[in-house]
Amino acid sequence: MTQSAATTTATAELTTTGSSTADSAPTALVVLGHHRADSLSAHIAGRAVDRLTAAGYAIDFLDLHAENFDPRMTVADQPEWGNRDKVYSPTAEAHMRRVLAADVIVVVFPVYWQSVPAMLKGWIDAVWNYGFAYGRSKPRLAGKRILWLGLAGATAGDAIVPGMQQLLEAQLNVGLAEYAGIAISRVGLLPDAEEQPQSIDAEGNLVIGEAISGDARTTHYAAFEAKAEAFVDDLLALDLVNA
Repeated sequence: MTQSAATTTATAELTTTGSSTADSAPTALVVLGHHRADSLSAHIAGRAVDRLTAAGYAIDFLDLHAENFDPRMTVADQPEWGNRDKVYSPTAEAHMRRVLAADVIVVVFPVYWQSVPAMLKGWIDAVWNYGFAYGRSKPRLAGKRILWLGLAGATAGDAIVPGMQQLLEAQLNVGLAEYAGIAISRVGLLPDAEEQPQSIDAEGNLVIGEAISGDARTTHYAAFEAKAEAFVDDLLALDLVNA
């Protein structure tokens, strides 16, 4: 799902040191899980960066593809259940520090098969690892807020959308965030991402409509951006949970 005219504005300087204090700006880690810089996902990640910057956050922008993150599991990043203090690969450890430094995390990705793309799943597997994200009596990530912005090709009225929302919430809010001790985790599902509307008919066939254009396209994507920004605003409005 691409929007050729949309390019990410997420060029803020990386902030990778320590978590925020009373005398410093809070930090937001914005993670992009799309392989194209001209994608709608990248554009929405840029809008999230703009929104967070306006709210006073220092931005650490993590483009997994641009940084050549390797999503394949390795022995170096395989959990050792008898050693929760295992030192993982230098890449995984560096990403752990970036997650730990963030007060707010916003992850932007296209929805593939009602889940996250392989690149993002590999990042979760390697970085949200035993001894870091889970496996301790006091979770290291408690007190953070996380938003999962998933862009879906299905139309908002498609019968598949409610189930997609439930699946993503089960995977990301419960299976990941809650397990890692993060009490505030939200899935912001964004259907209608495609220029050609997609839906499934009564016989299970994929139906692709005519591409929107002109003023209708402009209005469509303005509403799409506004919905994404509202998800960010809603997350920031929620009360923090003390670690």
